[in-house]
Amino acid sequence: MKELTAEKDGLEGVSRRSFLGVGSAALATAAVAGFTAHAQEASAGQKPGGPTSDPGPENRGLLELNSNVNMPPVTDHGDTGPLWYSFDLARKRMEKGGWTHQVTQRELAPSKDLAGVNMRLTAGSFRELHWHTANEWAFMEYGNARVTVLNPDGTMFIDDVSEGDLWFFPAGYPHSIQGLGPDGCQFLLVFDEGNFSEDNTFLLSETVAHTPPEVLMKNSNLTMEEIARLPKEQLYIFPAELPNSLASDRASIGGASVRAPQQYTFKMTAMEPTVKGRGGEVRVVDSKNFPASSTIAAGLVRLKPGAIRELHWHPNASEWQFWLAGKGRMTVMMPEGRARTVDFRANDVGFVPAVAAHYIENTGDTDVLFLEMFKTSQFQDVSLNNWIRRMPPEMAQAHLNLSEATLRKIPAEKQEIIAG
Repeated sequence: MKELTAEKDGLEGVSRRSFLGVGSAALATAAVAGFTAHAQEASAGQKPGGPTSDPGPENRGLLELNSNVNMPPVTDHGDTGPLWYSFDLARKRMEKGGWTHQVTQRELAPSKDLAGVNMRLTAGSFRELHWHTANEWAFMEYGNARVTVLNPDGTMFIDDVSEGDLWFFPAGYPHSIQGLGPDGCQFLLVFDEGNFSEDNTFLLSETVAHTPPEVLMKNSNLTMEEIARLPKEQLYIFPAELPNSLASDRASIGGASVRAPQQYTFKMTAMEPTVKGRGGEVRVVDSKNFPASSTIAAGLVRLKPGAIRELHWHPNASEWQFWLAGKGRMTVMMPEGRARTVDFRANDVGFVPAVAAHYIENTGDTDVLFLEMFKTSQFQDVSLNNWIRRMPPEMAQAHLNLSEATLRKIPAEKQEIIAG
């Protein structure tokens, strides 16, 4: 789909004690003074010897991609821990039929719940039959694939997936992925174990290679000559011929008599948006509309230029993001005044700790498209605006020092996306 192939492309000086002791008017004055001082420093940094000057070596390309990390807004403060990584920094494992690389807790230490794998398969090539210790959720970024998964009761699920589709395979259920024509596929895999490793999977090839031949004879009625032809090492990602039609493959294994009752795939981008407005749209998929996805919920978010994913937090899980298109920035706010702003582009991964307030803003001139994923059965978020407006007015006035008339300017209902 075309939407998935867009370009990849003051206050710090106030201590916590003094912050609590000053009135809101004084605090506003301090904030303005801080912004002014920051602007003066930035200007001075353009001259030799300025306080923000950097006469040493610089990686200009990296600085341009991460300007808010290197020169943060004055509202940033303290250390939140890492919130960003990129698949473009991850080593690719190259195979004859494609490649794979991953971003796990080893690369993004705070992400204890989810890990991600990006994989490419050429037309006909297999991600060999295998199974995992973790549940597998997937989003098709490009192309077409055929997927299979076997239930413990012997029923089998076979389906074809295309760009914008999802699948979910439970832990321990053996499955396969095969690239179809005309150009194979590429997809994101998300696992509900932060320290998951794509290299540490259970493979059909290794299972038969490390079972004594005499046991294979008893178990599978094979002769020694037939056992000798079995693979002696892992296949992992390997080329093969394109499969028969989907209908033919389903019929060849027994048809309706062995068909799995569960639906393990879902057409995410084909569904109507859960939320849609001038600033963009959100599609939410969780166990309520995709029952198989029992441990991972997700939102596919599109932001128009200048729009923001409103200030919010998630009460039931940390957030793992994958950026598909455009560029933007996010600030995450933590206890004790900690806050950090990070820039993102396509193929980046973002992380937000559970219950941490944050927003996402489109800072480019094309649409931003990203996935937000959670280790939970149901998608939940809390809107800051919605919370403020649900308070009795006197409660909001006491906390924010705003008049009741001014408070009414704040949207009363959850917006999800606010146009720029």
